This record gives sequence, C-alpha cells and structure tokens, in this order.
Amino acid sequence: MWSVPLIMLDLLSLLSFGPDGWGDEIARGALLTIELALATLPVGITIGLLIALAKDSHSPVLRGLGNLYTTVFRGLPELLTLFIVYYGGQMLLTRIANYLVPDANIEVNQFVAGVVALGLVLGAFSSEVLLAAIRAVPRGQKEAASALGLSGWSTFRLVTFPQLWRVALPGLSNNWMVLLKDTSLVSVIAISDLMRQTAIAVGVTKQPFFFYLVACLIYLVFSGVSSVIFTKLENRAARGFKRVGGH
Repeated sequence: MWSVPLIMLDLLSLLSFGPDGWGDEIARGALLTIELALATLPVGITIGLLIALAKDSHSPVLRGLGNLYTTVFRGLPELLTLFIVYYGGQMLLTRIANYLVPDANIEVNQFVAGVVALGLVLGAFSSEVLLAAIRAVPRGQKEAASALGLSGWSTFRLVTFPQLWRVALPGLSNNWMVLLKDTSLVSVIAISDLMRQTAIAVGVTKQPFFFYLVACLIYLVFSGVSSVIFTKLENRAARGFKRVGGH
C-alpha cells in the first residue's frame, strides 16, 4: 500500500542538493543550457539580418552568397555543423598557429564552438524570417524616405528596422524554440548542459525514465516561459501599430 509513495520519495531524493543527490548537477546543466541559448540568440539574429540584407540587395553577387549560405546551413544537420565547427575549427586554427609558432596546438572552447555552430544555423533560418519582414514594410515608406533625402542606410535604420521586428517576432519566436531544443546537441562535445548532466545521472543511478522525465519537464518549463515572454513582446509591438492604424 505504501510502496508507491515510498518509491516516489526515493526517486525525488535523487534530486536533492548535496553529495547524495543530483539536484546541483541538473540545475547547473539547466542554467548552462539557458546561457548557451541566450549567448547564441544575438549571434544568430545578427547573422540572419546580414544575410537577409544581402538577399534583398540589388547586387547579384550578394544575393547569390546569401542564398548559398541559407542553402548550406539549412540543409546540413545541426549535429554535423557542430562537429565541423568544433573539430574543423581546431584543425584550422592549429594550422594557422603553426605558421607562427611551430608545434603549437590550439584547443577550441566547447561553449564558444556551440555558440558559433548554433548561431550559424539560427542565422540561416532567421534570415528567411527577417527577409520576409523587410519586404513587408510598405515600399511607399521607403520611397518617401528617399524623397526626403535619406540615404539607404538611414532609411533602413529609421524606417525599415523599427517596423520589421513586429512582423518578424512570431517567426523568431519559433526559431528560439528550435534553438532551445538544439542546445541538447552540444552534450556530444562534452559541454555539461542539461542533457549531458542528465545522461551522467542516468548512468550512475540507472534511473533513465525518471531523469529523462525531469529533463523533459525542464525543457517544457523553458518553452512555456519563452512563449509567455514572446507573446508579451508581440502584443507590445502590435499595440503601437494598432494605435497608429486606429488613429
């Protein structure tokens, strides 16, 4: 009769903080996962905006390079991109360093490699969202800015850029959700994120269902909080637009 509650108490004790539980490790892994995602977001958005501008330019060379970038990094599996950046980056930097210092050995920081790899992928997907947002800004506004004597950069900074976020936010929120899930891939290069710490706990305690269920709940909490934040941001952006439209 009391066996089920006792089993549950034993399992929950595995999440206690201290030497007898895995709460410390799981919490640190969850924090590192969020830190990785937050560090990657501005990198990916910046890359995505630059690629979107290249694809929207009048230069066929820039458009071609932008299309090539999105084709490559949207087509490659994220895990393969991570391996190429981590291992290929080490090899490339070591070769360059050897020209300056013979027998030099460069080791790439795993966290930085994760940010770069995930940022490249996020940039490819975000560029499509941002390109659509740039083209959604009415052409008449750009023509009016040009008639007022604003340069192309000033038009983008003062007219296009403030408006594109309202259109891009829903798509960028989806990309953020995908990024949160993709952070689990970095465990393969020995980053102590949530999935790696969970895998270690499973290996020691032999309780795979319990710990993977805990990891699942943590990711769901991350997604839920993210949804609330992005919903507020979208409502805030739309509120100003509605006021202008209603007026």
